[in-house]
Amino acid sequence: MTDRQPLFIGGEWMEPDGGHYPVTDPATEETAGWAPEASVAQARAACATAREAFALWSRTRPEERAAVLGRAAELIRGRLDPYADLARAETGATTRTARAMQVGVAAARFRRYAGVEPAEWAVVPQVNAAGPMGGAGVTGALAVRQPVGVVSCITSYNNPWANPAGKVAPALAMGNTVVVKPAPQDPLSVYRMAQALEAAGVPPGVVNVVSGRAVAVGEAVVASDDVDMVSFTGSTAVGRGIAEACGRDMKRQLMELGGKGAAIVFDDADLGSAVAGIGTTFSFYSGQICTAPTRVLAQRAVYGRLVERLAAYADRLKVGDPREPDTVVGPVISDEHRARVEAYVELGRKEGAVLAAGGERPRLERGFYVSPTLLADCTNDMRVAREEIFGPVVVVIPFGDEDEAVALANDSEYGLIDYVWSGDTARAFRVARRLRAGGVGINTVSRNMEAPFGGFKRSGVGRDVGVYALHAYSEVQAIVWPG
Repeated sequence: MTDRQPLFIGGEWMEPDGGHYPVTDPATEETAGWAPEASVAQARAACATAREAFALWSRTRPEERAAVLGRAAELIRGRLDPYADLARAETGATTRTARAMQVGVAAARFRRYAGVEPAEWAVVPQVNAAGPMGGAGVTGALAVRQPVGVVSCITSYNNPWANPAGKVAPALAMGNTVVVKPAPQDPLSVYRMAQALEAAGVPPGVVNVVSGRAVAVGEAVVASDDVDMVSFTGSTAVGRGIAEACGRDMKRQLMELGGKGAAIVFDDADLGSAVAGIGTTFSFYSGQICTAPTRVLAQRAVYGRLVERLAAYADRLKVGDPREPDTVVGPVISDEHRARVEAYVELGRKEGAVLAAGGERPRLERGFYVSPTLLADCTNDMRVAREEIFGPVVVVIPFGDEDEAVALANDSEYGLIDYVWSGDTARAFRVARRLRAGGVGINTVSRNMEAPFGGFKRSGVGRDVGVYALHAYSEVQAIVWPG
């Protein structure tokens, strides 16, 4: 491969019609590589070749598809270091995050879907008094998972390995073909994934990758008549536009959208655990993650202590070069995004929030860095408490009793993942069941990668991860016969 990345369409590496554009390292502001700018015609061609490849790929035995995914997993693991170096350069993630949470998780996801559960299961027989043809009898049935067809996978910039792998691997395992449209900020890693799949033996046209900064490229892979499903991770605003387009053509959709996760901290909570969990908002992808506990609801008896400890935690974190082993907080993705995050911090101060930590740009010569920032004494009607900032910014809101905590948590247009910290396990589970969120972490921010993942309200449509992804990327067919 040259320094100027080609497109991957129909098993061929081809030059983009629109030339190349620079991918900027957010830590150094230098060019990390040159990404291809596809034309609308090339995006449509990728969808058409995926349609052609679907007929054969969907009829391959699941064991054959699994073998390809398994080989891809091993190839990705074998190239962990260079792949992680590229991911770090594209995203600004720390070396540890790039290795473990980006490339490492991608390899694990390919390995996970190399072992696919049976695609059919028996339905309980039904005794019929009389059928449409007359006479009593027993009717048997079988439910069968069938591939949807061609899936457009439109991925987010915060994790160019784990996010695409979470779409591509289960889609391929179920017999679908894919067209991947990576985020324009960091598409080079997705092309490395395509290289691994090609080397693993994926047939031509089964996996296609087209990138570009032009909105029209993404619109083309959504609107194409050859596409049966769109799987999107990104903002709620963009997701709504995609959902409207899918609705017009009755296309399947899977949407992982924005979040404004509430972290409820009761007065009997282990504050050390709560601070460490909430603190991941500052460090994990520099807060550029929709599952972050960015909206802290603290019971008044512990409010002051929690703010004090969160502020001290934020101030201790090293912000700087993600290549350095002791760096905890790297840059955000771009200068434009840094300006957006900083504007929210200033807005919070104007709305009446108290700046408890951060708020000033780190004194670093280069890079798009934002200091871990804590805004205290917030109310739930402030924009900083209602809108997704997508940066290392946490807001803290006091509450009185359990009912008020639940009401505040649910008073949001988002509902992706919420969190509860309490020493009373029964109360924690009781509160969790009352929260309008697709997931709830109790005394932890960790996720079980077999548990269903998705959101309520404007945080998304559908569920994936684990076995749920196999359902997401398949249609269920019923086959019925007389017993």
